[in-house]
Amino acid sequence: MEIAYFAGGCFWGIEYEFQRIKGVIDTEVGFMGGHVKNPTYKEVYTDNTGHAETVKVIYDENIVTYRELLEEFFKMHDPTSLNKQGKDNGTRYRSEIFYTNENQKKEANEFIRYIEDIKLYSKKIVTKISKANDFYPAEEYHQNYKVKIYKKKRFLHRTFRITVILITFFLLVFIKLYLS
Repeated sequence: MEIAYFAGGCFWGIEYEFQRIKGVIDTEVGFMGGHVKNPTYKEVYTDNTGHAETVKVIYDENIVTYRELLEEFFKMHDPTSLNKQGKDNGTRYRSEIFYTNENQKKEANEFIRYIEDIKLYSKKIVTKISKANDFYPAEEYHQNYKVKIYKKKRFLHRTFRITVILITFFLLVFIKLYLS
């Protein structure tokens, strides 16, 4: 198993996208790249800690390579947007790759050079490449957030459909009994 760290906007969406990749064994959202020990989401949200919302990716290198993770990462977010992804603004939403070894550093630099050479983006890539340091897991309610929300929405949608069916049934029974 290998570990990689990626920051590219709100960690909820980035985590969800990595979870869908075959060979990714586990993910965890948290914070990296700052100067405060054990920050909370509330502290990081102020942009005063220096941390980026980061996803820890544990993967099987026999199934998915680091290069493939890089390719997917650059599809998940806009690497030309400085400290901003969509409506989310602030340094905590910066694009950054945190490498755990020299090989990851080399591959990340080569990949960015490659996509710049082929002019994949019309603007300059602003993704930083930094040595991984302390990773601080975010609070539990942030972990697997998109999956939790999806399950909740599915449950609510199913409950709503059942309610509509029951109301329709009772209305039809009422109409048949009292209006016939």
